[in-house]
Amino acid sequence: MQVLSGRPKAVIVASLAAIILTSFGAIGPAATLAAEPAGQADFMWALGKVESGGNYYALNESSGAYGKYQIMPASWRAWADRYLDNPDAKQTPAHQEFVASAKIRDLYRGLDSWRRVAYWWLTGSSQTTDWSDYATNYVHRVMDRYRARADGSPRTPSPERHAYSEKSSRISYDGRWRTAKFGGYVGGAVRYATARGSTATFTFTGSKIIWYGPVGPTRGKARVMIDGQLIRTVDLRSSSFTARKVLFKKGWSGPAEHTLTIEVLGTPGRPYVAIDRLVVVE
Repeated sequence: MQVLSGRPKAVIVASLAAIILTSFGAIGPAATLAAEPAGQADFMWALGKVESGGNYYALNESSGAYGKYQIMPASWRAWADRYLDNPDAKQTPAHQEFVASAKIRDLYRGLDSWRRVAYWWLTGSSQTTDWSDYATNYVHRVMDRYRARADGSPRTPSPERHAYSEKSSRISYDGRWRTAKFGGYVGGAVRYATARGSTATFTFTGSKIIWYGPVGPTRGKARVMIDGQLIRTVDLRSSSFTARKVLFKKGWSGPAEHTLTIEVLGTPGRPYVAIDRLVVVE
């Protein structure tokens, strides 16, 4: 549909919110409806689709995040206290819509960008640069749906990206791999090996694989194999240290199952080979 701006949009949003509250039950005397920024209804629809598929009863059993917008338990108590005057308010559909709407409205007023609101919703951070691949992909997914919803035009969604840290159980290490910590690494750490013949093996399904890691004067060489075939010998040596670089990438015409193997060559004088993360593009 066409995006409306200004007062007419706010009136429509308020009317829709009133319908929601009537359908699901009143939310209490503390609740009041404030004017929303243009596009908020479309943004919330997109956010709910990405977070839960629009399911008010979705539960992340690992984190405890609940509902259409996957709000964490501690955040729910704080936001319910602020917007409903009741930290123990149940996460009914009506409460979810009202609290999420109020929080998102406040976020937009501070961040002045739906992209930044989406990033904050995932990370709790207002930083504008150095977003991780996972966070960038998340924001793309929300914004693709937002734009399609807002103007009604068909759009090709950005390919899904899935990032796996050096600690992922999906990566099988053979040989002596150690952990090195440094603030410049994604997540603050990498796994590295120096002994010749040490391998890291990763099986995935996708149309592209990317290996990220550090380069520098002490970094060595590694063989990279896909499905058992040697693709390239990668030299990680650089005159200066850089914590995070694309060390290897390979793509295919469509998604399929592949196995990536990184084999350390133990280069004399500069044997270090490290894995920061592996990114799979569907």
